[in-house]
Amino acid sequence: MAVSINIPAYSDALVVLGTAGVIVPLAKRWGLNPVLGYLAAGAFLGPLGLGSFAGEMPLLYWATVADARNLSGIADLGVVFLLFLIGLELSYERLTAMRHLVFGLGGMQIVLSSLLLASVASWAGQRTPAAIVIGGSLALSSTAIVLEVLSGQGRLKTMAGRASFAVLLAQDLAVIPILMLISILGANAEASVALNIARALFAAVFALVLIVLAGRLFLRPLFRLVASTQPAELFIAALLFVIVATGVVAAVAGMSMALGAFVAGLLLAETEYHKAIQATVEPFKGLLLGLFFFTVGMGFDVRELVRYPGILLACAAGLIGFKALILIAAGRLFKLPWPAALETGLLLGPGGEFAFVAIGLAGGLGLVTPQAASFTFALTSLTMVLIPLFAIAAQHLAPHMERQAGLPPELLPPPAGPGKHVIVVGYGRTGKVVCSLLKTHGLAYTATDRDPEVVIRERRMGAEVYYGDATRIEFLKACGIMEAAGLIVTIHTQSVTSDIVSEARKLRPDLVIVARARDAEHAQQLYSLGVTDAVPETVEASLQLSEAALVGLGIPTGPVIVSIHEERDKIRAELQKACTAAGLLGTRAIRAKKRRRR
Repeated sequence: MAVSINIPAYSDALVVLGTAGVIVPLAKRWGLNPVLGYLAAGAFLGPLGLGSFAGEMPLLYWATVADARNLSGIADLGVVFLLFLIGLELSYERLTAMRHLVFGLGGMQIVLSSLLLASVASWAGQRTPAAIVIGGSLALSSTAIVLEVLSGQGRLKTMAGRASFAVLLAQDLAVIPILMLISILGANAEASVALNIARALFAAVFALVLIVLAGRLFLRPLFRLVASTQPAELFIAALLFVIVATGVVAAVAGMSMALGAFVAGLLLAETEYHKAIQATVEPFKGLLLGLFFFTVGMGFDVRELVRYPGILLACAAGLIGFKALILIAAGRLFKLPWPAALETGLLLGPGGEFAFVAIGLAGGLGLVTPQAASFTFALTSLTMVLIPLFAIAAQHLAPHMERQAGLPPELLPPPAGPGKHVIVVGYGRTGKVVCSLLKTHGLAYTATDRDPEVVIRERRMGAEVYYGDATRIEFLKACGIMEAAGLIVTIHTQSVTSDIVSEARKLRPDLVIVARARDAEHAQQLYSLGVTDAVPETVEASLQLSEAALVGLGIPTGPVIVSIHEERDKIRAELQKACTAAGLLGTRAIRAKKRRRR
């Protein structure tokens, strides 16, 4: 007996997966932003594009999306994950380090842009609630595109890059009040704003307090229990449970699921499981966000551009111009040089992906008419497409930027910048000593351990150590291995140490890797995997024993230390020579060895 399946839903899912597997890789190969690839694919293949001809041309049925409702559930999940990831990226340290720019420059831009754009929307005939939602939504910029473009150009550490990041951080924080406002206004679109606030505020506050209290009480014990069992699938299940559960609580209270997920991300950002969660979400983050942007593209009606080309282009120029002028003026007020202020204005002038979330939610609640929503989608999409072009134009301003001496303190790189960042794997007795010495010499480090009990105990004592499995590539990337200057492996398990060295060397052939080895044989194996230096426990123990004995027997300390160093170098050379003789020492390790000698 044949099994009955929902053919339309599967065919639409195949179109989206095909976009992720074919169209987006092509867009990357051509140097285009993946977000723009998803948006373009959604507009072209969606029900307002080629999908509208599926009835007349049956073959298009399998290559287009004819009904957006078949993907609505997946799209909602994509929005939830988008807001969760934004919350996960925020942290108290980031906010305090850049508080003047985040709450000063960013706050000023959000307030002034929202007021100006809401006034324009009201003047254009929108009701007050709709004008407020449209103004607040268009005031925000595209975090996904701007940060990816700046990262691709290697400009995140420039003056404009850091200022843009601060403003985007403020805009991410503004997501909470905007979502709450939309939910409150949508409780009864026909009633007054004051009445809507009075009716819904209590439920909203109660739900948020419930989420925060439950998170403080149960999140750490939950992930501690799951982490102690080790299987990765249980960690993923627990993470999905937290995201969806907080979203459901928020939805029951009349708010959006995305707001609940955002709060969950904020709560988890300050825990020792932050980086492990980041590594867990990474493999399917791009796909879920891609589904969201694809469905956003389906809402873009190309006919809007044909129907009102002059008005749409004028509004796009006005949106970018108004926001850019506000950002330039605010940037100068916060002592940004002219080139950096101008570059920041160009990058953040266009609209952002949150406009699709907010306007879509407001449209579903009846706050914004379908015509206004369609026009806003078209306006936002058109301006977002221009961000890479603005980034290229802004890049020509880089040679004219003022010297770093005139940079505000909030924008200066930290004393231990990315070039000195070190990842320490294992926070036992050896790891603690290593971290202590790194701190003594002013080197920034990220300490990790795969034992949740160790992490919990050390964090309670004030140590900054994170839980996670360093044998996973995603976790190493979450720890910043692509920008790190060194990796130090202090754990005692031979197989795990070898796996970590192997994965790290694949990611970074130029990375300095120093690993603890059980004995000389294990050290040879690590050298064969490309480690820069291996430190055998038995050898070091004998050298330290010899040093203590020689000094105790009356030999001067200076000559003893010199002889110990010479003996250590001799043993290291013999181990590396043994690997070379056996044809095991890879060319990457040899190059690393030569760099160390230079």
